[in-house]
Amino acid sequence: MEDNQARTAAIAAVAPLAWGTTYLVTEQLLPPDRPLFAALMRALPAGLLLLLVVRRLPQGEWWWRAAVLGVCNIGLFFPLVFLAAYHLPGGLAATVQAASPLAVMAIAFPLLRERPGAVRVAAALVGLTGVGLLVLRSPDGVTALGLAGAFGSVAVSALGFVLVKKWGRPEGVGMLTMVSWQLVAGGLLLLPLALLVEGAPPAIDAPAALGFLWIGGVGTILAYTCWFHGLSRMPAGAVSMVGLLNPVTGTALGVLFAAEAFGWVQALGMALVLGGVLAGQRRTPSAPVPPPAPTPRPEMAGAR
Repeated sequence: MEDNQARTAAIAAVAPLAWGTTYLVTEQLLPPDRPLFAALMRALPAGLLLLLVVRRLPQGEWWWRAAVLGVCNIGLFFPLVFLAAYHLPGGLAATVQAASPLAVMAIAFPLLRERPGAVRVAAALVGLTGVGLLVLRSPDGVTALGLAGAFGSVAVSALGFVLVKKWGRPEGVGMLTMVSWQLVAGGLLLLPLALLVEGAPPAIDAPAALGFLWIGGVGTILAYTCWFHGLSRMPAGAVSMVGLLNPVTGTALGVLFAAEAFGWVQALGMALVLGGVLAGQRRTPSAPVPPPAPTPRPEMAGAR
């Protein structure tokens, strides 16, 4: 791996390391069974704070683009992640999230004309197998609602990440500005939904306030800035492989703070995950997808 790509991958890795804390923070600190409220508190305050700092609004087509990205990466993704966190064992939720690299590669192929290559697909499968071993647990507590949330979050985030790569950002607009637009757009979508579905906000005690500060500051502002930085400079498939560090972090925190078991099976799983992440950063020799045939000019098509 070249030095620049290694540096970019290291910056992008901050995101999954931060996201890996979400399940533990949700379980230990946040108000129970309030996925929409938790998603709202993670998105809107952070987005408004950033918007006050950057003091720049979208222009032209970026109004609807920011709205689409906000819906995919924030407005739908956040509540689906919290839904999975509330209704699935953390290990199973992390296993489903480990399918994200394959989803990103599948969407990047038609939208970005980015071929993943056999090495990167194999690395994703190895990493997925490693996550399965890493979080191997009893299936108790599995619900259809939790599974829907987990798989739905993979689908919408994969689409959002590929669109970030496809559209880039307007000239002269910084990464914090892009993050602020998406957080505000997603938060404004979540605000009426949370009030209609879950009713009045719950009481927020000191631990909950600390939890929201953590997932809003570190798990959202810092994490998304680093993640989009990686997406802007690396192939979407390579960046998505870095995301496998999410369940590694979640498992490590579970062992340290929740007394979860960790044996040789989990150690093997961690080795496979880290190996998959490293292998996924290799440049693949596969040729790019050829561009589509040019559209005939009007005079060639016989148009008047």
